[in-house]
Amino acid sequence: MSAVLLERPTLVLNRSWQPIGVASVARSLTQVFSGTARIVDPHDFQLYSWEDWSELVPDKDEPFISSQFLRIRVPEVVSLTNYDKVPRNTVTFSRRNVFRRDSYTCQYCGCRPGSDFLTIDHIHPRSQGGGSTWENCVLACVKCNHRKANRTPEQAAMPLSKVPVRPRWSPGYAARKVRIESWAKFISEAYWETQLDS
Repeated sequence: MSAVLLERPTLVLNRSWQPIGVASVARSLTQVFSGTARIVDPHDFQLYSWEDWSELVPDKDEPFISSQFLRIRVPEVVSLTNYDKVPRNTVTFSRRNVFRRDSYTCQYCGCRPGSDFLTIDHIHPRSQGGGSTWENCVLACVKCNHRKANRTPEQAAMPLSKVPVRPRWSPGYAARKVRIESWAKFISEAYWETQLDS
C-alpha cells in the first residue's frame, strides 16, 4: 500500500502559490525533507516543514505512509520555497491526452459512448498524408469513424464540432486518472474539465 501511495500525484505550487506541476508523493516528501518545499494543508492553507508534518497523527480514514518508527500523512499539495517562475509546460501528444482534450466526446456527432467505443480519427487521413498531431486527430465514436472512413470531413460531409488544437497544460494532464478534490482550491475550473470519467 505504501508503495502505491508514494506514486500518488501531489500538486506543486511555486512560491507565489501558482500551480506549476505535479510530482509523486515520494518526490514531494524528498523536497520537503530537504527544505526546498513545504506542505500546504488544503483545509486551512497552513504551511508545514518536515518536522511539523511528521509530528501530525493521521486521522483514521486518512492515507498515510508508515515506516518502523513513523506514520506520515500523504501530502496533496506542496509549495516550493524559492522557485517563483511559471514554466511553460506542454502537453504531450498521446492517446490518453486526446481523450482528455476532447472530453471523451465524439467530435462529429457529440455522443459520449464511453472510452471503449471511441477511436482516434485522423481528420486528414494517413493514406492522404495526414499525420498524428494535435491539429489532425480527434475522438470519433465507432459509428462516425466507420461512416467517415478514409475521407476528410469535407469529403464525408461530416463537420467537426470544433477545430482541434494543442491543449494548454494543466495538472490534469499529469495526474492521470486520480482526482484530488483539494486541488480545486488552487486550480481553475479548466483543470476539472480534463478530469473526466472514461
